[in-house]
Amino acid sequence: MEYLHVEVNTCMVPKRSGQPSGDVVRVARSPGWTTILCCDGMGSGIRANVAATLHSARLLELERQGLSLRDAFARVVGTIHEDRGKTPMYAAMAVARILHSGEATVLTYDMPAPILAGTLHASVLPQRLFHADAALLGETNCHLGDSEGLCLISDGITQAGIGTQFRDGWGTEQAARFIDGLLARKLPFDRVPDEICGRARQIWGDHLGDDCTVVLAHCRPGKQLSIFTGPPHHTSADRTFVERFLSTPGWKAVCGATTAKIVARHLGKEVEMDQNENTLVAPPSYRIDGIDLVTEGAVTLTQVYNILEEDPARYEEWSGVTQLCDLLRAADRIEFFVGTASNPGNHSIAFQQKGILPRTRTVPLIRDRLSKAGKLVVVEMS
Repeated sequence: MEYLHVEVNTCMVPKRSGQPSGDVVRVARSPGWTTILCCDGMGSGIRANVAATLHSARLLELERQGLSLRDAFARVVGTIHEDRGKTPMYAAMAVARILHSGEATVLTYDMPAPILAGTLHASVLPQRLFHADAALLGETNCHLGDSEGLCLISDGITQAGIGTQFRDGWGTEQAARFIDGLLARKLPFDRVPDEICGRARQIWGDHLGDDCTVVLAHCRPGKQLSIFTGPPHHTSADRTFVERFLSTPGWKAVCGATTAKIVARHLGKEVEMDQNENTLVAPPSYRIDGIDLVTEGAVTLTQVYNILEEDPARYEEWSGVTQLCDLLRAADRIEFFVGTASNPGNHSIAFQQKGILPRTRTVPLIRDRLSKAGKLVVVEMS
């Protein structure tokens, strides 16, 4: 099955310039799906932001603990609805879960209905209304293909011009028609949120009546990278681990001389030294027929971590380290196969003096940086 990556683009304009928005957007990626959350705290400014942040964090934590999306949403909304009108902690909320196959579910509470953004057309998606205790919720189910997405908007968008240009505000239907026009002009998806917010601000006029937020999550074929580093803890697991690594789609990289020998032996190939490199800093690289990149292990991964967030224009040389950084930047989904066999060399005080970290410490650090950049990272250890 093709892996569809969910690209998320957001535009947020606070009601008052220089103050925090009362709207909060969160994106959480997991091996099976991407969750996009838009929460609109009551009013605007710091107090609204605190309320939206609290409810967003609770929902994502309940999801992380294993609750279904519907149950987690109902719990959070139940608390919000119970306190409605009693405390300043009220917030409206919309959450979308998009599987990597394109199946999508959107749940809303006091938020505008989601908008389907296709390749050349946009339309408001119908919602099935249901009660969770006393709260009225909306649910939408759809399937997204390549170059299709979901648009979540706050009521700062739909209420633009209320009582002036429009009796009831700009509205979801007119916002969808505006998006429709943008798509007909083949405007790139990443520019759509800014255009919608810009239009809403024009309609509001001199005084922005509310925080304006637009989130567009669209699907595209994902680029995948698998990295195998370190021998498994038990040598009996070598074959299974290698086979799983080789069966993954996309680019493949091997980090570690011993790891390279394991992979080459399984493939019936030879490990060759790469004679094309000209580096004074990075460790040597190798070649295995059928593998995209083969490098040294601990030193390479440590150096990758050190420069991953730097501008590639600053790189002074071409090496296995810089090539691996390039692959990590290009990939949407990165899967690490990490062997946990002990390497006596990693325990040497000399390694610590040079700042070289063992792979079991470096991989989680790299994972955190990649996740921060919006990538899906899966780490499997053996």
